[in-house]
Amino acid sequence: MSLTAIIFLIILGIILFYVEFLIVPGVTIAGIAGAILIIVGIYFGYKEYGVPEGHYILGLTSAASIFSVFIMLRSNTWKNIALNAKIDGKTSSSLESEVSIGETGETTTRLNPYGKVLINNKFYEAKSTSSYIDPKTKIVVKKIDGSHLIVKPLK
Repeated sequence: MSLTAIIFLIILGIILFYVEFLIVPGVTIAGIAGAILIIVGIYFGYKEYGVPEGHYILGLTSAASIFSVFIMLRSNTWKNIALNAKIDGKTSSSLESEVSIGETGETTTRLNPYGKVLINNKFYEAKSTSSYIDPKTKIVVKKIDGSHLIVKPLK
């Protein structure tokens, strides 16, 4: 096998490692094939050219791999492929606009401590302030906490 073919195998193996790390996450065929190509290239370097030249090929392959990873990590490669979008939105229907503190309703499921309540003919996720509340129990809204209501039984 010629030196050009050995260099080609090693460079192709390094490229497949980049494909593995940058494009296809996880352990896939690209990473396995890259490792095999690098190992085969180094093996044929030892087989065709002997131990001293095989050591040179192994050292140059290691140096090229480390150098290319160093360049890749120093450059803006990760910034170019990373998702930088921020989500600053809120849900379109806020509970504060639909239900107010002090409104009354009825539980439709058992609140232990979470369950469903019916207020103004609409169903909401609610949490009880006590240990549990049975179904068909009158309740009052004590607090609005994000996407669910904090309720207690109406006395």
